[in-house]
Amino acid sequence: MTLFGIKNCDTVRKARRWLDNANIQYQFHDVREQPLTAETLQNWLDQVGEKTLLNTRSTTWRNLPEEDKGERTPTRTIQLLQDHPTLMKRPVLVHEGKVEVGFKEARYAELFA
Repeated sequence: MTLFGIKNCDTVRKARRWLDNANIQYQFHDVREQPLTAETLQNWLDQVGEKTLLNTRSTTWRNLPEEDKGERTPTRTIQLLQDHPTLMKRPVLVHEGKVEVGFKEARYAELFA
């Protein structure tokens, strides 16, 4: 199981704390230090969709040039996420081949019951 995110993200910290307190083993992958592959991002988009994965409410999104915010193809979305890892909603938990985006304590409790 791998938790993807950014070290200094508050939501990622909450998820890591929850997993640690529940004694659940996981690997942490910082997407800034280790960029994600196009294949990984395509897999996630196939599972959860762009609206779930791409954070269009973030400061990073608001600061993008307008041409980057226009019509997006899957290829363009993947390129945006690779160029700007903070556009990814965080954290992303990959557990038993399934992708869970975001952190809600109740949802994690359900996943690991």
